[in-house]
Amino acid sequence: MGTLRYEIDAAAQVVTLTFDDPAAPVNTMSEAWLADLTACLDRLEAESSTTKGVILASAKESFFAGADLKGVLQRWPAGRENWFRRVEDIKRQLRRLERLGRPVVACIAGSALGGGFEVALAAHHRVVIDNRRVQLGCPEVTLGLIPAAGGVTKMVRLLGLQVAMPYIVEGRILSPAQAKSAGLVDELVPQTPDAPAALRAAALAWIGTHPSAIQAWDTRGYKIPGGGPGEPKNAQLLMAAPALLRAKTRGLYPAAEAAFACMVEGAQVDFDTALRLESRALATVADGPVARNLIHLFFDRAAVRAGVSRPRGAPKWKAGKVGVLGAGMMGAGIAYAAARRGVACMLKDVSLERAQAGKAYAATRTGERVAADKMSAQEQTELLALITPAASAAQLRDCDLIIEAVFENRELKAQVTREAEPMLAAGGIFATNTSTLPITGLAKAAAAPERFVGLHFFSPADKMELVEIITGETTSAETLARAYDFVLQIGKTPIVVRDSRGFFTSRTFATYIAEGAQMLKEGIPAAVIEHAGVAAGMPVGPLAVTDEISQATIVAIMEQTVADLAAQGKPDGRSEGERFIEVLCKQHRRLGRVHGGGYYDYPDGAPKSLWPGLQQFEKPGIEWQLAALSERLLMRQALEALRCMSEGVIQTAHDVNVGSIYGIGFPAWTGGAYQYIAGMGLNRFLARCKELAAAHGDRFAPPRLPVDWSPGRVA
Repeated sequence: MGTLRYEIDAAAQVVTLTFDDPAAPVNTMSEAWLADLTACLDRLEAESSTTKGVILASAKESFFAGADLKGVLQRWPAGRENWFRRVEDIKRQLRRLERLGRPVVACIAGSALGGGFEVALAAHHRVVIDNRRVQLGCPEVTLGLIPAAGGVTKMVRLLGLQVAMPYIVEGRILSPAQAKSAGLVDELVPQTPDAPAALRAAALAWIGTHPSAIQAWDTRGYKIPGGGPGEPKNAQLLMAAPALLRAKTRGLYPAAEAAFACMVEGAQVDFDTALRLESRALATVADGPVARNLIHLFFDRAAVRAGVSRPRGAPKWKAGKVGVLGAGMMGAGIAYAAARRGVACMLKDVSLERAQAGKAYAATRTGERVAADKMSAQEQTELLALITPAASAAQLRDCDLIIEAVFENRELKAQVTREAEPMLAAGGIFATNTSTLPITGLAKAAAAPERFVGLHFFSPADKMELVEIITGETTSAETLARAYDFVLQIGKTPIVVRDSRGFFTSRTFATYIAEGAQMLKEGIPAAVIEHAGVAAGMPVGPLAVTDEISQATIVAIMEQTVADLAAQGKPDGRSEGERFIEVLCKQHRRLGRVHGGGYYDYPDGAPKSLWPGLQQFEKPGIEWQLAALSERLLMRQALEALRCMSEGVIQTAHDVNVGSIYGIGFPAWTGGAYQYIAGMGLNRFLARCKELAAAHGDRFAPPRLPVDWSPGRVA
């Protein structure tokens, strides 16, 4: 059998089914796997008198990865009947497995997620190696799906409605210890060199003492812990849950609501009927565009992390020692992110006291992890020892990488570059953390501009996953490859962008805040504009995020841009929305949150509220539709992303999608800025841009694309 090995331990009379798909790096619920599982079950049923138990194991690093997502995309749209039939076929075999009449134990040495964990739930007993790197759970809702291979029904019956909810509706992932505490696994084996042997020994021991094991839900009179939806303590929660869920998903992620409905409805019927409810719900969400988009995003992110935008042929590289210039929030976050992955880091500022204050950020963050039992005190000590505060450039000697993270000022950046670059180790590279200043110009301060690159971290640097790598005109392919490798080394996700004003993320995101300002100038109420942004799926409205950046900062960037364009003989290209921000800043002195207030007021000890002065810009009687405003906010960003692609600023669809979602908060339900276009269809998108341009101005005018234009894509 191609994906499963059927092995009999004659002495113990135990069959081991080992998942080992030779055609894939992980085990999935492929067509071949389902056929092999069916054949194994046929044999197990035929050999019922000669076997005493079954062990489920894996030859891969992970136990089981779940659904065959590539197959899902290839079959999309498959039609609801086909989805229903497919998942029913899988559950039929898993049901056969758990009703063999012999004990079944899952030996889990690696992660079991989604369908993989549902395979483990078909076992009567689950033994897991207690390794924090092992992840367990059913995160299907994050892919627009639901745990429909028995996950919803079984977790509700194991844990009860209230306890199971976050694991099903939120897709919460657990460590082995957390899963044991929750009641989703039964036994832990310490992480030691002989753990695999101990895992098997524990399984054999349990089989020996439970010869007639059956699932709890198959025992006569079994009741769900905590009772059904009608129980008073459940009823109160379930009455509020739909509204809370809708507030969180904004109605844009149907899988979460479908999973919740399955929980509640399935708890009121028998087990097998509940399983069918799962299948029907999956068939509905799996055949929809949100699931397709989220699965595309999953593969786009995997492609980026696999190095699809990394220069081919460059040898793999690893930084042993890193220097960070500037111990403010950005520099401190970068240093902590590096140390968290075991990279020694020199954190330099103008004084030792300021550098030590930057290291204190790492002490605070690790202290929080120790308090939450996510890190031991010893691990905290070891991590903090990797960060060395410094006040002298000489202390950066022999760094493999130096990252400049000082204030956005050309002269200052040039000064620290000239001071620190000579300290690099042989073959080391120098990076600047900038969100707007062109890399080619900054590289002029470097003695070796071919080893100069942009690394745009997002704030807070230790929490945000994305890093935008910007290549200047002189950046070598080897330098780009090393920057790419470093970003992956510290556990972050890189995208590659060519040098241009605003690069990709800042340039695209600027259209969101400018369009919000444009709407305000048109007379649309500020509260409506904010709601339109949130309703579209953006993290916050365009006005609120402008305040966080600060109008003063935005105006300073615009003025620098205008000056640079003028020096090149180019016209002032600011939009009406951008000019409105300047008016708000200079005439009304609304400079942003850090300066006391912008679009919002920020009273001490009270929630922020929209500045009453914004009412002067409202135009009574103006007509607006919320959906149309939401569309404008998304279309403007997607169009700018398309312009960036057409100009060669960013090269591939996967970089666009990953960058837009993880960098600027473009709604995940779309799959990313380019997937938003692809889902609509390029020709239809361009036609819609023309309609918006006719109604709202040339900022919506689409770029001219070659007839055969198509971005790079990993499907």
